[in-house]
Amino acid sequence: VQLQASGGGLVQAGGSLRLSCAASGFAWGSYSVAWFRQAPGKEREGLSCIRSGGGGSPYADSVKGRFTISRDNAKNTMYLQMNSLKPEDTAVYYCAARSTRIVYSMCLDPTVYVYWGQGTLVTVSS
Repeated sequence: VQLQASGGGLVQAGGSLRLSCAASGFAWGSYSVAWFRQAPGKEREGLSCIRSGGGGSPYADSVKGRFTISRDNAKNTMYLQMNSLKPEDTAVYYCAARSTRIVYSMCLDPTVYVYWGQGTLVTVSS
């Protein structure tokens, strides 16, 4: 099982980026998947998730209305569209997966995920 995050970079405040997470080695469509980020000196923050079997995707308050999670099972890829970026969005962004369905209330908890990508750095300049 491997996850490969990409798409990070340097962007000005107000700009947009789209992160991708490519999966290999497992049946991607049956997994619950999520995006997290971690800024220096801060705890890992859950941003959004897509649960296996469907249902709503929660978003962290810090990104609600600006970020959108999606997945393309045919391409074994997950995306995070990030708009209206702010300097406080600067962090290493990680994708994660778990082979079972996760209850909505736990979907942004990093401890429930088993597989992690290596992270991609997003830097937002003011």
